[in-house]
Amino acid sequence: MTRARLLSKCQVLIVGAGPGGLVAGITLAGYGIEVLVIDRRHDLSGLSRSLVISTRGMELMRRFGIEREVREGAADVAIRAWITAALSSDNGREAPLGYPSDEEAAQVSPSRPAWVAQDHHEPVLVERLRRQPTAALRFDCELLEVVQDGAAVRAVVRDLATGAVEHLQASYLIAADGAHSTVREQLGIRMVGPDNLADYERVEFTAPLWPLVRERRYGLYVITRPDAAGVLTPRGAGDRWGMSRETPVGAPSLLDLDERELTTLIQRAAGSDMMRPRIERVSAFTFAAQLADRYQSGRCFLVGDAAHRMTPRGGTGMNTAIQDAFDLGWKLAWVVRRWATPELLSTFEKERRPVAAHNVERAGAQDGAQRATDDALPWDLGGRIPHHWMDTGQGRVSTLDLIGDRLTLLTGSADPRWARAADQMSTTAPVDVQTLDRDAASALDLSTNGALLARPDGNEVRRWTHFVGDQSLVPGSPDVTPHQLA
Repeated sequence: MTRARLLSKCQVLIVGAGPGGLVAGITLAGYGIEVLVIDRRHDLSGLSRSLVISTRGMELMRRFGIEREVREGAADVAIRAWITAALSSDNGREAPLGYPSDEEAAQVSPSRPAWVAQDHHEPVLVERLRRQPTAALRFDCELLEVVQDGAAVRAVVRDLATGAVEHLQASYLIAADGAHSTVREQLGIRMVGPDNLADYERVEFTAPLWPLVRERRYGLYVITRPDAAGVLTPRGAGDRWGMSRETPVGAPSLLDLDERELTTLIQRAAGSDMMRPRIERVSAFTFAAQLADRYQSGRCFLVGDAAHRMTPRGGTGMNTAIQDAFDLGWKLAWVVRRWATPELLSTFEKERRPVAAHNVERAGAQDGAQRATDDALPWDLGGRIPHHWMDTGQGRVSTLDLIGDRLTLLTGSADPRWARAADQMSTTAPVDVQTLDRDAASALDLSTNGALLARPDGNEVRRWTHFVGDQSLVPGSPDVTPHQLA
């Protein structure tokens, strides 16, 4: 091991400051956990990359208090596809992408999905993380080596600005360092599945294309014109756009085209030779559909692209990462704070792997982008309790807003015995008690005297049809012990 000086200790070290790493850091720091996020990049990427945040993803942004800031960068579009010969054509047809309309989202959530580029979303997450007193973020910090034992994880890192090599020590490590994860490689975890489904390329540009589409404002335009076939997508609000396509066999790549040739291609796809796009960048990438053979090695865990690689079809990659990170974040926080035993951490892979496997399979299918809302939305919401608005006298709140960082006991009545019983529950995690109004209780299928216990992710742990006496919740009740929270 390289000689290095001890830099510092933290409770959780996160490698990678993409959406997964940032959400994990925000979640942990919300519990007062000392967390350090490192990233080898000099700063955040300017690439738009992921373009849609799902319903559940926006619910988490709401939970973090940044939903408005995230949505400020969103395009005002229907998150559906429009299939047409050219952008300006009056002929075409809609295709579903698995995301609810605003009206559909309003029936199931206090939030709605957002068509917003990652280069707008990530800075908002960074600012949120930096406001947390127990969180630190370091760019220009490259991971060199990871070792662990039963007590701690030790990492050797290099400051790319100064060249200094340093030691870090943490109780746990989260690998959020992407598709080519250094942590995953050093832990000896394999990726299973194809990593070369197709070669794709993309040109990002700015151009005033909205007048061409008029009222047909969509998140994705599939262009079928043979000499300009590809996908046009707005990159959030304003005139930022991208055009992607599979690299054509026997024809020049976008990387080989000069600015005049790129302009001609974009004009054909748009159906107008009057506008002049400003080319920002051209990039190439490979489609993959892979899943790690395990998510955990000792005190180290994988999230996001380090755990699963997905094609852009369906827009599930970043959204799966965000939910991975939140799930692991609250569970690690509970263990570090001794609200639960380390056995709780085994539920991370148990619960998140099936979702990733489903999304990887979808992303690998040729028609993976097109899914009905009823098919895709349940996988996104993840079984959390139903949403229903309540009027508190100080404004409306959703039943989801009542779910906090601890256990939450939602009751159908203000019977004071529920609060007394909650204080005596056998779990070491603290319990908050929230009283629902009649309509909200009915929406959660609770009787007037019933109650349900929910985890921080809104998943139900246990329910009671009525209050049967304090003995139903006293220590020893097998249904609320920490290791059975899955």
